[in-house]
Amino acid sequence: MNRPTTDMNHPTAEQTAAADAFRSGDHLVIQAGAGTGKTTTLAMLAHCPPPRGRPPCGQGRYIAFNKAIARDASRRFPGHITCSTAHALAYASVGKDYRARLNAPRQAGWRIGAALGIDAGMTVRIGARRIGNKALSYSALRTVSRFCQSADPDLTDQHVPRLRGVEEDVLHGQLSEAVLPFARKAWADLQHPDRGTVRFEHDHYLKIWALSGPRIAADFLLLDEAQDTNPVVEQLFTAQRGHAQLVMVGDSAQAIYGWRGARDVMSTFDGRQLTLSRSFRFGPALAAEANRWLAIVAAPIRLDGSPWLVTELGKVPRPDAVLCRTNVGAMVEVIRQLEQGRRVALAGGGGALAALAQSAHDLRSGRRPSHPELMLFESWQELREYAGYDPSGRDLQPLVELVDEHGTEAVLQALDRLSEEEAAEVTVSTAHRAKGREWPTVRIADDFTGPDDLDERDEHGEPLPGPVDLAEARLAYVAVTRARTRLDIGGLSWINSHPAGDPRPGLPRRSP
Repeated sequence: MNRPTTDMNHPTAEQTAAADAFRSGDHLVIQAGAGTGKTTTLAMLAHCPPPRGRPPCGQGRYIAFNKAIARDASRRFPGHITCSTAHALAYASVGKDYRARLNAPRQAGWRIGAALGIDAGMTVRIGARRIGNKALSYSALRTVSRFCQSADPDLTDQHVPRLRGVEEDVLHGQLSEAVLPFARKAWADLQHPDRGTVRFEHDHYLKIWALSGPRIAADFLLLDEAQDTNPVVEQLFTAQRGHAQLVMVGDSAQAIYGWRGARDVMSTFDGRQLTLSRSFRFGPALAAEANRWLAIVAAPIRLDGSPWLVTELGKVPRPDAVLCRTNVGAMVEVIRQLEQGRRVALAGGGGALAALAQSAHDLRSGRRPSHPELMLFESWQELREYAGYDPSGRDLQPLVELVDEHGTEAVLQALDRLSEEEAAEVTVSTAHRAKGREWPTVRIADDFTGPDDLDERDEHGEPLPGPVDLAEARLAYVAVTRARTRLDIGGLSWINSHPAGDPRPGLPRRSP
């Protein structure tokens, strides 16, 4: 059976309602669930006759999450709509003045730090950790990056990253005191268009442009993937309200990039609320599974699966894709699939995992690691204790176990055996990288673990499960909605015995 699609000639009732609302000239917020045809809907709006008072074929701008999405949209939108990223808008205005610096060669962060005054022998003692020049340099540059993603006018301690081992507020405050002077020096360096020490990145000119308070020339703006918008882009977008109709579309339940500065701007935007709930990716059984997670995060929508599609839930011994919670979990799964003799691809490539494995190798060999996850640990034993006993480090426990069992050399060799996706039998991906993608069959990896039990017990003496973390539930929703024909919930099966596992009140818990 061919997979049906939505189109502008046969829109759903929800799509028709969105088009009618757009023609009224209102600012709109469209909550579009997984696979509900949001890009098709935006293209439909772009083809709508303009509201009264707006000239025919008024100029519009579609702002996409990345260049690939913008290119795809440009083939579907009419000629009076300019499709680009926020970075492209910023580049045309101010970024082009920094062309020479954008082409500068890459160099190690500690070298940049040395140019900013972080000497090779410099160390700062914070709690039980010794913060060396490499960690200080990384923190200063990362502070600038976080500032550029924010809507803030000045660098402050809230932009300083929390390093492994010094997460507590008091220790972070001490780290901020040491880092902020160098971060401010780095930001001052970035203001010069044709000279400087710090490598100039695309987020830098975006922030410089945002601080100038620009006016985007358009009659209406369409913001895609609004739930993962950085505050700096939100600020740019909402500042156009006075002269342009604003439409944002996305899925609040897929807001999974808060850890890198993104914010779900849909939940607070002042606009008319609309929904797209019919998924054209999967059938009713998977929609019901997705709705469990949507209920947990109190999402404003529930999904309806396409009645002409059959999507089963059950074991998938040889899936097309395995979705993992973390990079470490992906590393474990890659080795497991290779041991089964399968050709394995890793979504996004193996560079990030190789860097983590190499740092683990350095640490085991007595050298100071450079990876941000491991750079504050002085020995493998110290990392092993942190992963085993500190709640903040338990997600590193699979890495410790993997390296202790196989050795870092075997892990690095396994990553060298990865295939391209086109030639692979299975794709391993983190759930974050899987966003926006889909496969026929999907298994959820074992590193999706449930919440810890509470100290309280029920009437049978069994420990009560803790509440489901909302960020984890949103990531689970993304993961389970990637399958088209069959889903193995695998590491998320704990939800079957959790009180939150059935969104219908008053019903008994499902058995595992």
